[in-house]
Order: sequence, then C-alpha cells, then structure tokens
Amino acid sequence: MKKHIDTSLLDHAIIFAVNAHQGVERKGKGLPYIVHPMEAVSIVATMTTDQELLAAAALHDVIEDTDTTYDDLRREFGERIARLVSAESDIEVEGPRADSWYQRKQVALDRLMTASHDVKVVALGDKLSNMRAIAHDYAAVGDELWQRFAVKERNAHAWRYRQLVKALADLAGLDAYEEFRILVEKVFKP
Repeated sequence: MKKHIDTSLLDHAIIFAVNAHQGVERKGKGLPYIVHPMEAVSIVATMTTDQELLAAAALHDVIEDTDTTYDDLRREFGERIARLVSAESDIEVEGPRADSWYQRKQVALDRLMTASHDVKVVALGDKLSNMRAIAHDYAAVGDELWQRFAVKERNAHAWRYRQLVKALADLAGLDAYEEFRILVEKVFKP
C-alpha cells in the first residue's frame, strides 16, 4: 500500500509561486520562470522531506523578483518559511542593479556563511539549479553566456560561485553539494 504524505503546504506554495512568476521567462532560456523554482524543489527533496523547506524552495525568488513581500509570505505560509525565503533574497540597493551587483552578492555570501543548515539547504537548491543551467549553456555557447547577465565578466561569476562553494561547505558529502562543487570547478576552471 502506498504511503500518503501531507503535501498541502508544498502544493499551496507551488501554486502561489506559479501565480507570482506568471508570464515571466527564465533569463535567456525561452522557458517559463517557474521551471527554476520547481527544479530547486526537486533538488531540496534529495536532501530533506521537510515540507516547509520544500515550500521555501518553491517560493525562494518571490520576494526578490515579484511584488510579494515578507509580510505576504508570513501571513500566507508562516514565519519560518518567510524567514527562509527572505534569507535567499538579495538586499535592495539604490541605483542600477549592475552597479550594485558586487555589494549585493557580497552581503548575500556573508549571510550565507553564517546561515542555518535549513537556509543553506534551500540556497543549495537554488544555486545548483542555476549552476546546472550555466554549465549547460556554457557548454553550448561558451563565453557568450555572460552577456545575458547584468554583470558580463566571467571572472565576477567565477568569484561568486567559488565563494558559494565555500559558504555551502557545511553540506559537503550530500550529492547535491558535490554536483554543485564539480560543476563550479568545470565551468570556472582557470
């Protein structure tokens, strides 16, 4: 007999994320944006069955990329999920996003270095999904890939992803972390 689990929270988070990201395309991919959060959920599911962590993975970009606020998430999903999603969101900085890129990424890296295990699990779902896309596209188009981003220097992305490997090192030994580390080494080898 199949074991039934309560996925109502995750189901609600997925529907919420689908609606929040409706009509948005994944950068340079021609795919609906929601494909990325769903892949993040799939990755997080290899590390935990905690429905709140899975829900946070589905929602991880809604504060940063949509009109959804922290308070919206807290009301809809509770404090823990709102905190997890907030921890995955870039800080707001005045001026053009490209100009503040290093500052935003350094703040995010500093936060991730000292983050809880749960925050790191959600972050790894996001970062591995991104790294898979980068590795695939880099193999196809090479250094043209970096032109899709606000910051177009390969070395900037290499710096960030190598720092992410360090920040997530608490998860070493997990298949998702090892895949992430290997893809970073492969794409950003000297």
